Amino acid sequence: MTSGGSTGRPKVIVDRSPAAWDTEAFVLQQQADEVVLNPGPLYHNAPFSVTHLSLIFGAHVVGMHRFDPLEALRLIEAYKVSWVNLVPTMMHRIWSLPTGKRVAFDVSSLRIVFHMASPMPPWLKQAWINWLGPERIWELYGGTERQGATIISGVEWLRHRGSVGRIQGEDQLKIFNEQGEECNPGEVGEIFFKSAGGQGSTYYYLGAKAKEREGGWESIGDMGWIDEEGYVYLADRRTDLILRGGANIYPAEVEAALDAHPDVGSSVAIGLPDTEMGQRVHAIVQPKAHASGRLNVADLQEFLMDRIARYKVPESYEFTNDYLRDDAGKVRRSALRDERVAWLREGRSFRIEITHQGNLRKPYRPAPPCDVTILHSR
Repeated sequence: MTSGGSTGRPKVIVDRSPAAWDTEAFVLQQQADEVVLNPGPLYHNAPFSVTHLSLIFGAHVVGMHRFDPLEALRLIEAYKVSWVNLVPTMMHRIWSLPTGKRVAFDVSSLRIVFHMASPMPPWLKQAWINWLGPERIWELYGGTERQGATIISGVEWLRHRGSVGRIQGEDQLKIFNEQGEECNPGEVGEIFFKSAGGQGSTYYYLGAKAKEREGGWESIGDMGWIDEEGYVYLADRRTDLILRGGANIYPAEVEAALDAHPDVGSSVAIGLPDTEMGQRVHAIVQPKAHASGRLNVADLQEFLMDRIARYKVPESYEFTNDYLRDDAGKVRRSALRDERVAWLREGRSFRIEITHQGNLRKPYRPAPPCDVTILHSR
């Protein structure tokens, strides 16, 4: 498989497994003779793997040409789908449908709803648990490299809200800080896996080198922490971290709060240059269709103040009608950030709304040269 390139240069991930599979070695709660819906693109690892394994197990696979929330619900009802793998973006689009349309379909056939590929906002997961029941909602966290993976059921998640589960099988997982020391429970650091078969036993790269530590530990670039019971919680990728005035801000937390707004379809938080703070939080927001042209900064600011710390609230906003995530739920934050930094350095103007937070005495001044159109100030 090829990587999405979201953390740097795209690369090929070559699987070391033999081209064979035990037809009774079921994975991810799958069963023989059930109906599986694949709503994702086959160029992405999870949809590709799930689709082919489902066929190997003897399941009936229903594929979608492109994800559409209403069509997904229609197919679940029409084919009595029992197993589906979604990404949080798809789940958000389904949940954002008018309630009358969403509940008009019979989805009682669903036995398992797995989600993976990107962080899940806790409020959205809770909504799906309330809708379908915790025993149906499952989550997997891991990379295409397969050095290790965590899994959690909705029942466990209610006891460990926000977790992506515990490491599975004989693989190992640890959190290390920047000094290379193992983090204590609750301390954020970089997540490292160690495969039970040893380093290099599950994959190798073409076009890249693994990030590793002594002892066979490898990282795919994610930050997180572990609780006392060994449950893992994601923070964000190190390359996406926003450093504002010495404080670490994880974009996924800001995006989860923004996406909870009833008029927000999707959002991406990035760090842009700031002469005083080093970086500032900039939010790119895609309003829902019915809210396009209506959503404004003051509304979002008031909404966020009750959900995240004041210093994490974006200091500027940009509105777009383009989809910010692809059908696999992936977002290229680094590309979005680099593009806007280039615009600022070139002195180009792009439509942006700026807000002044809290008790800052000075208005925001972007790093020169810069030509910013201020649409709203508070």
